[in-house]
Amino acid sequence: MKKIVLTLSCAIFLMSCKTSNVTSTVKNDVSVSIDLVNVIDDKVKVTIINPTITTETTTFNIPKIVPGTYSEDNYGRFVDNVKAFDKKGNPLKIAKMDENSYTIYEATKLAKVTYNVSDTFDTEGGAGFGESEDIFSPAGTNIKAGENFMLNTHGFVGYFEGKSEIPYTVEIKHPATLWGATSLIDTNPSNEVDIFTAERYGALVDNPIMYSKPDYTEFNVEGMDIVISVYSPNGKYKAADITPETEKFMRAQKKFLGKFNANKKYTVLLYLSDMAAKDAKGFGALEHMTSTTVVMPEMMPIEALQEQLKDVVSHEFFHIVTPLSVHSREIHYFDFNKPQMSEHLWMYEGITEYFANLFQVNQGLISEEDFYKRMNGKIEEANAMNDKMSFTKMSKNVLEQPYKEQYLNVYQKGALIAMCIDIQMRELSNGKRGILSLMQDLSNEFGSNKPFKDEELFATITRITYPQIGEFLNTYVAGETPIPYEVFFAKMGVTKGKTIATGNPFLKDGRTPLITVDGATKQIKALEDVSNNIFMTSLGIQGNDVLKSFNDKEYNLDNIYDLIMSSESWKDGDAISVTVIRDGKELVLKGKINLPKEEKSGFMATDKTKETIKNAWLKG
Repeated sequence: MKKIVLTLSCAIFLMSCKTSNVTSTVKNDVSVSIDLVNVIDDKVKVTIINPTITTETTTFNIPKIVPGTYSEDNYGRFVDNVKAFDKKGNPLKIAKMDENSYTIYEATKLAKVTYNVSDTFDTEGGAGFGESEDIFSPAGTNIKAGENFMLNTHGFVGYFEGKSEIPYTVEIKHPATLWGATSLIDTNPSNEVDIFTAERYGALVDNPIMYSKPDYTEFNVEGMDIVISVYSPNGKYKAADITPETEKFMRAQKKFLGKFNANKKYTVLLYLSDMAAKDAKGFGALEHMTSTTVVMPEMMPIEALQEQLKDVVSHEFFHIVTPLSVHSREIHYFDFNKPQMSEHLWMYEGITEYFANLFQVNQGLISEEDFYKRMNGKIEEANAMNDKMSFTKMSKNVLEQPYKEQYLNVYQKGALIAMCIDIQMRELSNGKRGILSLMQDLSNEFGSNKPFKDEELFATITRITYPQIGEFLNTYVAGETPIPYEVFFAKMGVTKGKTIATGNPFLKDGRTPLITVDGATKQIKALEDVSNNIFMTSLGIQGNDVLKSFNDKEYNLDNIYDLIMSSESWKDGDAISVTVIRDGKELVLKGKINLPKEEKSGFMATDKTKETIKNAWLKG
C-alpha cells in the first residue's frame, strides 16, 4: 500500500495555485519548515512563512537569551544567509541590525524568510572550556547528519517582533531511521515528516526535540507518562540501562509533590557526549514545562551516571513547581532579546535545588546524615562567595557584573534560603506547614497563567504564612545580612560537630588536583610530594611517578576525566593494580585501595527533645 502524505509545504503550494477570485485572508500564525534530510556543510535550512505584516518594516529575531540559562548567549551567531522573499519569490531588502536581529523592508509584501543554522556543540571548548562564548550544552544544538539532531528550538526558530504570542506550526523533514523524542504531539502520520503545533513562540521554545535512532522507554507515574530517550554515540548505554533508577526517583518525586502537578507527559532527553573535539562539553540539564534536556559524558560509569541523573533530573523536574507554575511577569512575558530579569532567583532555582535534596531524604533515598552533609557543603560554597550581597538585587541584575559572577550562588545560598524558610514554617506551625505547602498555596493563588508582580511577592508570602517569614525575607534575602545557619538548624535539634568524610584519591576536598599532566607527553604524573596522599603511599607510588594504567586500563590527558569519574566508585579494601613509569622503567604496583579520610565540620542531630519537629521537617 502506498502512503500519500500532504505536507505543509505542499499545502501552501496548492493554495497558491487557486484561482485569483479567492479573497485573501489575514494570516495570524507562523509556519516553519526545518529540513534535517538535506544537511549541507553541517548546516540545516529553515524556512519561515510569516504572519500578515501591516507595517512597512518588521524585525526578525533569533533569541539572545532563553529562560533558565541566565546568560546572554546570542544564538543569532549560529545563523547565516538570512533572506526575505515576497510571494513571487523576489528578494526583499533585509539588513542585519545586530548579532540576533534583522530589519526587513517592504514588509507588507513579505511571504517567507529563509536561513541556515549551524550547531553549537561543534564550537564548545574552542576558546577553552568554560569560556563565556560557549553555549551551555543542554541549551545548545547538535547537527550530526543521519544520526542525531538536538533541536533546542530557540536555536533553530526565530520570531517576528510583536508576533511572538501567535500560534506556530512546525514541519520537520527527517530521515525515516530517526525518531523525534519530545512532549509535543506529532499530528502527521508520516514517518519522514513530523508536524507540531504550539500556541505561541514561548511554548515552542519550551519543547525541545531530539532526533536519533529510537532508543527510549516509557512508564506512567500517577497519571503522568514519562519518556526517557537516550542518544549514546558509541552504544555504551541504552535507555533501559538508566530507566530503573530514573523511574525509582521520579516516582519518589511525584509522591513527594502529591497532587501539585497535572502534566500528562514528561520527556527526558539524554544526550551522551563522546568528548570528541567537536562535541558537547558542558554537562548538566535545562528545564522545560514538560521535559528536560540532559547532557552527560558517555564515559561515565553507570553508577556515577545514575547518581548524577538523580540530582540533575530531579532538580529540573521540580521546576514544574517554580518558575513553571509560580512565576513573575518577567518570566511569563519573557523577552528573548531585551530581557528583564526577575528578583526571585532564590525561589526559581533555590527552592528547586532544595526540593531536589529534600525529597531524597524525605523518600528514604539518602540518609539524614547525607542530607546534612549536602547542606553543609552548600554553606561552605556560599561562604566562599559574596555573602553580603542582596539576593534580590543580584537576581535582578544577574546578566551584569559584579552580580553575574555570583550567579552560581543560587544553587548554594538559594537552596539554604529555602531550607531556613522551611525550618521556620515547621517551627511556627508545630510541624504542620513547610515550604512545599507554601508553594502549593502560591500555585493556588497564581498558577502558570497568572504571573505575580516582582515587588509584591514578599507581601503575598507574608500574608499567607507568618510575619516572621516576611522579616526573614526582608533581612536575609532582600537585605545584606548573612544567614546564621546554625541558629536555624538548632530549631530542629541539629548542631555542628566534626565528621569524617571519605575523599577522592586524586582530588583534595573534591576540587584540588593531587596529580598533574605533562603537557608535552600527555602523561599523568603524581605530584612531587605525595607524602600526604594515603592512597598513593599505601601502594608505593612515589613523587613524579608516571601513572600509566589502573587495573590494566591506560590513562592520559585525553581520558583523565574517565579516570576521575571511575575513581568515584572505588571502595576501600578493593584490589587494585597500578602501572607506573619511574626512572624510565615500568613497575606494576599491586595492593588494596586506601581512600583518604578528611575531618570536616558538619551537622548532626543531637537534641532528642526535638525529634518530632525534625521528623516533620525531613519526613513530613
